[in-house]
Amino acid sequence: MTELTHIQPTVVTYEPCFEGWLSAVFAVYANHWQDNEALRLMTPEDFVPSLLDTVIHVPIDEDNAARVFKRLEKQLRPSGMRQLLWGLLSEQPNIGTCLLRIVHYALAYPKRDIMQDLGNMDVLTFAQTVKSVGREKHRMEAFVRFEHTTEDIYFARIDPDFNVLPLIGSHFRQRYQDQNWAIYDLRRGYGIYFDMAQSTPKRLAPLQTISDIDEQVLRAPSSIHSAEEARYQRFWQGYFANVNIKERKNPKLHRQYLPQRYWRYLSEKQVAPNAAHLEKRRGV
Repeated sequence: MTELTHIQPTVVTYEPCFEGWLSAVFAVYANHWQDNEALRLMTPEDFVPSLLDTVIHVPIDEDNAARVFKRLEKQLRPSGMRQLLWGLLSEQPNIGTCLLRIVHYALAYPKRDIMQDLGNMDVLTFAQTVKSVGREKHRMEAFVRFEHTTEDIYFARIDPDFNVLPLIGSHFRQRYQDQNWAIYDLRRGYGIYFDMAQSTPKRLAPLQTISDIDEQVLRAPSSIHSAEEARYQRFWQGYFANVNIKERKNPKLHRQYLPQRYWRYLSEKQVAPNAAHLEKRRGV
């Protein structure tokens, strides 16, 4: 890819993180490319090479990223910056370009609350994307199921549509302060780990990023279940089957509030043999 020059690019690629995107925005304005309506900001993974494109890659520059963050925070306020981050975590192929246009719009009209201008197609697309990310964040906080392992760590697997793992860590960090736990995103190949031993009376332990987990554990976490976990899951599955009222079943409504793509990670949906027998006997 072309290095930074005075050539007018059609595509600027950035590292797939918030600092990477901020660095690219700095490069756009530093080189006066912001008025090029055809300019696209993309991650290298999303870019499809073309003979018609002039591509420039912008590496992460923490100083430049910090300058852009400070300027945008003044204009969009912390709530607006949070929305920008949530939008970027959607990982949509065109989100980098959409966010650049949002920034361009905001800087062109500094006295206007552009986040409320849903008549602007970029703002509308952005608002819908942020709403979707927020919905996925809420569902992950509700549907994550931890499984107790032989190493006394509560382990959960997730596979969200959006990269919401950075958004849900603080929720579980506050809620489960008295145990070691880990959440692993199967789709993106990384996770977060909370080690309660590193907490102090005045400060909770920081979340650690993890990536090197045995493939067998990811495919079949039951291989490292503690005896208590196996027994708990049997009890929970039996309870779930026993309290199910056939006459009140509404599969459509159930899937609306609990989409089927989450079921494979919910212990109550993995019917145990005794629970299956109970369901059959009761005609569920």
